[in-house]
Amino acid sequence: MKHFKTSDGLTLAYRDEGQGTPVLCLAGLTRNSTDFNYMAPYATGVRLIRLDIRGRGQSDFDPDFNNYNVVREAQDVLELLDYLGLAQVAIIGTSRGGIISMGLAANHHDRLLGVMLNDIGPVLEADGIDSIMDFVGLQPAFKTYAEAAEKLPLLSIGFHNIPAERWQSEVRTRWIEKPDGLHLRYDAKLRDALLAQSHGDTVDLWGFFDAYADLPLALVHGENSTLLSRETVNEMRRRNPRMIYTEAKDRSHIPFLDEPESLHVLDQFLKEIR
Repeated sequence: MKHFKTSDGLTLAYRDEGQGTPVLCLAGLTRNSTDFNYMAPYATGVRLIRLDIRGRGQSDFDPDFNNYNVVREAQDVLELLDYLGLAQVAIIGTSRGGIISMGLAANHHDRLLGVMLNDIGPVLEADGIDSIMDFVGLQPAFKTYAEAAEKLPLLSIGFHNIPAERWQSEVRTRWIEKPDGLHLRYDAKLRDALLAQSHGDTVDLWGFFDAYADLPLALVHGENSTLLSRETVNEMRRRNPRMIYTEAKDRSHIPFLDEPESLHVLDQFLKEIR
């Protein structure tokens, strides 16, 4: 892991590997750069940069939870690009990471080479949001990695045909095992931020999505996703007919990105941005 300091004084962690066209990976709401471990071996011929967004993974927790918002997190991305001396970058954005990329497309379009979205769009379904709020910021009931790996498949509705080894890997990227049980790999105050922001005005993200119009764009949609509906996907495809698209079978929110169909889209996307 490498580190850089933001303009407001936090130290954020990132991985920077490979050579070629720069591709920045942004993880989901509570996740971190390890989410892209499954995909990384297949992202050949590019410089793969994976950021732990503030409050997640090995990055500093923010003393003010109100800074856990898409605008500040997009600013962190810009500051990372400036720190690395990168004028432009392609983004692979999972869930929250994809929303950040929409904001960048609308407000800092010149910094983007293209975007690949992982199970995210301009409309977030209420069922998916409710599912997220059922766990975000709450300590897991599991005491050990072994217990979590046994029970997580039962709780992961919409995921099928997943080998046991994958769940054993997943629990290690999601939690830290300590003598008193498993602990979060992100700041629990992220829940406070979401609750505070839920009382504000709702932002229409379709205009942000339309900012992708002249960029290479790809979408991986979990077949059983509760956050991204087929209706929203159909409208995304109508508005952007050039968007590369696939549905990841036996996956809900979020696909792992090493499914055969996901890798096919990844390959097409990387060819376009090159």
